[in-house]
Amino acid sequence: MSKTHIKKKDLPYRLGVGAVLFNAVGHVLVAQRIDTPGDAWQMPQGGIDKDEDPRETVFRELEEEIGTANAEIIGESEGWLTYDLPKALRKTVWKGRYRGQKQKWFALRYLGCDADIDLTAHKHPEFSAWKWAPLDEIHDLIVPFKRDLYKDIVATFRHLADKG
Repeated sequence: MSKTHIKKKDLPYRLGVGAVLFNAVGHVLVAQRIDTPGDAWQMPQGGIDKDEDPRETVFRELEEEIGTANAEIIGESEGWLTYDLPKALRKTVWKGRYRGQKQKWFALRYLGCDADIDLTAHKHPEFSAWKWAPLDEIHDLIVPFKRDLYKDIVATFRHLADKG
């Protein structure tokens, strides 16, 4: 069977992590992807390398995507959360090998200052802009195919938003 005829249900999920990075007032960091047209934002996230622990991955991804990992883990999703890519993206993202991502999400308290955040710190920046947003508003900022995932993330970590 050629790759063009592989059904979504037959493709695996790519393993990854996500970071709900809270600042001192309980808002979370969202960033605008360079490669996504329109006004779509997301929280830092990325793939787990072979033999890498998810806790190590979340700090590596923060360093790569926002230039700092000055944070501490304050929460973790109980299980793995998933999202599926739309059919049009599935053919090109990750060379068509995955149906979407299966992610372990972590809540982290940011210990640095805003000036430490540098989207160009890595040689291949993923984001063009960033901001702090109330947790309950992030659902409306992201691409539609990740909205159910973000509802689960908000429900999982809402209790931490007031703790700042």
